[in-house]
Amino acid sequence: MANILVCDDERSICELLDISLCRENHRVETVNSGEAAKRKIDGALYDVIVTDIKMPKIDGIEVLRYAHQISPDSAVILITAVDDYEAAVEAVKAGGAADYIRKSPGLVDEIKLAINRSLEKVALSKQNFALRRDAATHNSLDNIIGVSPAMEKLKHTIRTVASTNSTILVYGESGTGKELVARAVHVCSPRATDSFVSVNCGAFPETLLESELFGYVKGAFTGANQNRRGLFEVADGGTIFLDEISEMTLAMQVKLLRVLQERSVRPVGGTSEIGIDVRVIAATNRDLDRQVAENTFREDLYYRLSVIPICVPPLRDRREDIPLLVNHFLKKYAPAAGKSILRVQPESLESLCGYEWPGNVRQLENTVERAVALETTNELHVELPAERPKAKGAAAAAGGSGTLTPAASGAILPEGVDMEKYVADIERSLLQSALKQCQGVQTRAADVLGISYRSFRHLMKKYEL
Repeated sequence: MANILVCDDERSICELLDISLCRENHRVETVNSGEAAKRKIDGALYDVIVTDIKMPKIDGIEVLRYAHQISPDSAVILITAVDDYEAAVEAVKAGGAADYIRKSPGLVDEIKLAINRSLEKVALSKQNFALRRDAATHNSLDNIIGVSPAMEKLKHTIRTVASTNSTILVYGESGTGKELVARAVHVCSPRATDSFVSVNCGAFPETLLESELFGYVKGAFTGANQNRRGLFEVADGGTIFLDEISEMTLAMQVKLLRVLQERSVRPVGGTSEIGIDVRVIAATNRDLDRQVAENTFREDLYYRLSVIPICVPPLRDRREDIPLLVNHFLKKYAPAAGKSILRVQPESLESLCGYEWPGNVRQLENTVERAVALETTNELHVELPAERPKAKGAAAAAGGSGTLTPAASGAILPEGVDMEKYVADIERSLLQSALKQCQGVQTRAADVLGISYRSFRHLMKKYEL
């Protein structure tokens, strides 16, 4: 199904094309003048624009130029009479028009064929955009390394759910490989030949995330000089991966919920809906059940996303996979560094298998990469990551015995104390220490401090951390 705009000053042709193209399951809008066509192009995104050349005031060539400027992703098909045939040919040669059709008894059939050709080019353009944006190679189950029972169960789950179109929620600690799981689901699914589009919801402010996901039309905001497709439309037919879904604001959650319900998006500043066929896979390292209870995540969206929940186990729960992962990363980084490292020192491997790995596979990979860079022999010696000393403030908040200063235990200094500033300094220090201790995972930092996640976020905003 495509969004098509038909422009012709002959109402009978507009009506004929409207009926014929709607039977092909396309969404069709018709206008009878170049002025109206330009207004439509300003307010919506069209896959194909079909326009007559000869019209009063603003002709089809001007509509073509305007569409090329405002909505460059739209394919434009010109309808020509015999006397404007040369103008149509020149427009195609110049690269502006996708095709031209002479008005004849076979007009409808020829336009259908031209639209199908144009849609194939539009689909290819979307796929190329997605490939440029996600240059990483496709991932399959072979890229999910591990033979432990937990990983075998995970691979079985991926194989089972890949053939469905159900929405999936991948959850697990930071660094466990949630995007690898999402890519594996996509590659094992019938959508594997279409786009896989990944977006980190925590990397954009609300307004920018909306335009990134849903697209926008010219004039929607300052700097919007032309229409742009959103990532949902780019992923049409394929899969969109929404990482760090818990970082979405409540306002954006409402908009995403509507997309999941209606299976259509409305570009920012647009006036019409664009139908989409996209599988949604979301991921989080947070406890969404807890966020729902704290009213920081919508319950209805949570149930929409977690139709099929997939848990990615932490590395400490599958230690038998650590030797496989270490060898995999060694083969990856040693040739890139121009080094011939043949094996891992047994003592180092034993230490690696005994470590807790709070940063999971990502931390292990960084550790091996660092060791390869520093190694001067053909045997890899690995030093475990240095343990960070627990901050006294965080230790006290977690039940430790550390103390800050005499004032923290209730003693008043002889020269007095600015209580408000002092308390603020302590709170800021506790927040920073807890975040460092928990490798930036805010829900775990909140637990360490013994406060709710909502209170933690409030304090983070208060102290601009």
